[in-house]
Amino acid sequence: MHFTLSAFVIPALTLVNSALAAFPNPGKVSGSVDVHDPAICRDSAGKYFLFATAPGISIRTSTDRTNWSYAGTVWSAGQATWTDKYTLQSNGNLWAPDCTYKNGQFYLYYSASSFGSRNSAIFFAKSSTGLPGSWTNQGLVISTTDYNDYNAIDPNLIIDGNNWWLSFGSFWTGIKLVQLGSSTGKPSSSTIYSIAKRTSGGGAVEAPIIVKNGSYYYLFTSWDKCCSGTSSTYNIRVGRSTSITGPYVDQSGVSLTS
Repeated sequence: MHFTLSAFVIPALTLVNSALAAFPNPGKVSGSVDVHDPAICRDSAGKYFLFATAPGISIRTSTDRTNWSYAGTVWSAGQATWTDKYTLQSNGNLWAPDCTYKNGQFYLYYSASSFGSRNSAIFFAKSSTGLPGSWTNQGLVISTTDYNDYNAIDPNLIIDGNNWWLSFGSFWTGIKLVQLGSSTGKPSSSTIYSIAKRTSGGGAVEAPIIVKNGSYYYLFTSWDKCCSGTSSTYNIRVGRSTSITGPYVDQSGVSLTS
């Protein structure tokens, strides 16, 4: 899972593009902002789209990243039945979407699962407008069952030149990375890289995001306990690598897979 946007928008790219001393405080947002696992992208006209965990995946829009309006859902109620055979249920609650806008297209990766289960799957959709009713499902990207030791949720796409990569994962053996075909948006290789895990804290690492800055790739992950109000212990950790496949290390040079 990713963090909940209820009072703030965090300009994450400044984490790697600015000195720590210049890092700005999060700014207040308003409007329809009670969302979970938000992902934001911007179209060519400068309009912002926020996608979030919800039945059908909720959509919100903004022209300034500050005031948000509810726009509807990617899929209508009961539409995304293609997820059922992977999750072994039909609750329609789709998790942790990740959006990218490139060359006039919205690319949306999203997951379906249930709490505590590895009966999970990541799917891919496209749209030219990002609005409700415009999306076409492109099918399954990767799935897991309880026989796997990792979990196919929390996708994040990074486009590095002509190369597409998808990081994903939550708990169990941690964060994984797979290369995608740029024309299909699906895995182009059966190789799955392990790029972060935890041997303590109940294995609580999830929600990867990879950002490239200069010659380094920065891997952000969420640690510890979310979704418990003031009892939450959620926090964001970061490591970096000169190769997208790792090894990623923290500021002390310790590998994130240690």
